[in-house]
Amino acid sequence: MASILERNKKVKAPKKTRADYAEDALYREVWEEVNNEKTQRFIRKYYRYMVAAALVILIAATAVQIGLRTHRNAKLATAANYETAIENIDANALAALSRNSGGATADLALFQAYLIDGDTAKIEALADKGNSRDFRDLAKIHVASIRGDDMTAAELEKYLSDLNTKSSPYYYMGRLMVAQKYLADGDRATANKWLDKIINDADAPATISAQASALR
Repeated sequence: MASILERNKKVKAPKKTRADYAEDALYREVWEEVNNEKTQRFIRKYYRYMVAAALVILIAATAVQIGLRTHRNAKLATAANYETAIENIDANALAALSRNSGGATADLALFQAYLIDGDTAKIEALADKGNSRDFRDLAKIHVASIRGDDMTAAELEKYLSDLNTKSSPYYYMGRLMVAQKYLADGDRATANKWLDKIINDADAPATISAQASALR
């Protein structure tokens, strides 16, 4: 006996008449008109908000493009000015570039200016207000070398205290300088404590460790 599904497969759907097609076309036309009318009402109701939103998006996109272009042009100008100052060995131009830029670029320009003219005010300013830790710590090493004779060992230790962490790239150099200053002041016991910290640190650079061992 044939199943219900098999019997239904054999049953053909009745063909549509012209009247059926005409009725379908009328339904579609009415549906489209209703939708068009709803769309027009929606647009009339929210037209101002839609225009305002479009303007806001356009203005924001334009501002972003202008900002990116201005930032890029400023970076290119800074790079060009830096190259010119280095070629001319112009410490004043580098110092001006440092004042008018930011981040590591400003720090590098100020450090280069100091190397050219040896103005200790520049390296001290970098040590106090540098934008990046690496340059601040490097500047402090230079200041300690310049001003170290005018400091006691305790004062030098305090000045270099910011370097006494492994997050500083000059951690071991700072420790060695403090140990050397205690030796210079005749405090061998305290100096040896600092030297032992370097010698017993497996991560200490070989050159720094060798110097510490020689002083110990």
